[in-house]
Amino acid sequence: MPKSRIRKKADYTPPPAKQTAAIKLTNRAWVAPVMLALFLIGLAWIVVFYVTDGSLPIDQLGNWNIVVGFGFIAAGFGVSTQWK
Repeated sequence: MPKSRIRKKADYTPPPAKQTAAIKLTNRAWVAPVMLALFLIGLAWIVVFYVTDGSLPIDQLGNWNIVVGFGFIAAGFGVSTQWK
């Protein structure tokens, strides 16, 4: 019986190397200090309001001073979403 022809296989070529996407590293060193500052300002605002029986920080706001203090704290949480 005659031999069949042997097909020559192509040499192995590795798959093309994946190009790494340039990772954009931005400097986020400002996030932690700003976040902590907002937390502390909000906490201090509320504490000062309670300690002075509502006469400070802003007398005209009355009990809305609590909302202002929690606003600073909420802003701190908003800034914390930028932390990586």
